[in-house]
Amino acid sequence: MNRRKVVVTGLGAVTPAGIGVENTWKALLDGRPGAKTITRFDVSELPTQFAAEVSDFDPTDYMDFRSAKRTARFTQFAVVATQQAIESAGLDLSKEDMTRVGIEMGTGVGGINIVQEQAIVYHEKGFRRVNPALLPILLANSGACHIAIELGIKGPTESPVAACATGAVAVGQALRHLQSGVVDVMLAGGSEAATSPLGLAIFSRVGVLSTRNAEPEKACRPFDAQRDGTLMGEGAAMLVLETLEHAQRRNAPILAEVLGFGLSEDAHHIAAPDPTGEGAALAMNRALADAGVSPAQVDYIAPHGTGTQLNDVSETNACKITFGEHAYRIPMSSNKPMLGHILGAAGAISTVVCVLAIRDGIIPPTINLEHPDPECDLDYVPNKARQARVDTALINAFGFGGQNATLVIRRTDGV
Repeated sequence: MNRRKVVVTGLGAVTPAGIGVENTWKALLDGRPGAKTITRFDVSELPTQFAAEVSDFDPTDYMDFRSAKRTARFTQFAVVATQQAIESAGLDLSKEDMTRVGIEMGTGVGGINIVQEQAIVYHEKGFRRVNPALLPILLANSGACHIAIELGIKGPTESPVAACATGAVAVGQALRHLQSGVVDVMLAGGSEAATSPLGLAIFSRVGVLSTRNAEPEKACRPFDAQRDGTLMGEGAAMLVLETLEHAQRRNAPILAEVLGFGLSEDAHHIAAPDPTGEGAALAMNRALADAGVSPAQVDYIAPHGTGTQLNDVSETNACKITFGEHAYRIPMSSNKPMLGHILGAAGAISTVVCVLAIRDGIIPPTINLEHPDPECDLDYVPNKARQARVDTALINAFGFGGQNATLVIRRTDGV
């Protein structure tokens, strides 16, 4: 099969570190923790009372009031990240055949905050007070479709749902569309806004959130022996992907090449990873094979790295299965203590991080890693960013239900 080469030309991000890719990148390199006690709603009865929230976000700074009222917070984040990605790519959509431009933008839980709000309205005020626009607001595909309608995009538009693997799946599916020749440009990524009373409650009930309420900035501790759970985050990341030919034709900035994509299923448990790591290793091996890259060529791994007891050991085991002894020589660092676990956007955010690591020759740290865990004994770049040339990077994103997604990207040196 003659597959087209696919490159990244634009990046956009809305995260707890700020609006914009460079704000997020600086916070990561500085090792700035993103967790704070929640003040937007009452958390007094919740076991976890903190999160990594997007502060000072006003959707009307980026869209009109009517659109803001008719979109969920996750869609608003996605709109802003998409605007940034298109601008950074220098992409003029008025010059494109819009039937050859598509979107892959997913979310894990979509408009969960809207569901909670409107359920209260229904019970307190009755059927006729429920927002008539509720359905298109809360649906998982509403973000991608809203962007398509606003921009006039008529190519393949999809909203993958793969829990916390969603963002990586979106980038991988966009890769496939571009490789096939169906499209020239894809907008790809994920968005999430689950920081609500119900969102925190359901993730607390399943036991995956840290409860260090007294020191939230130190709560999320991936690969640390004293880790007790992850940190809820919110935000979005979007990338502009193009065929190499199309990017070169319009003299676009070429940031990295997307080489490979792998998927697998643990078939183990609905809420826990396979402790052996075999399912995750299968996704990594498939991505490497798809990319035509050997394990020894990987310079950096952006792990799923949630800070839960089960995930960190499982992912460590998966890396050892995939890379053998080379696993001990590959730096890997989790951004979740700083940005939180942004669920359906996590894989897309980690892809952005890898593109920037390739661009700048520096790897962000895993902060709060203070107590070595004998079961997690790889190089997690503890607490301080590290200068390093990164030519080939691997991104992991694993979701509830055992869905595993892996991407491989590499330096292009502006080809």
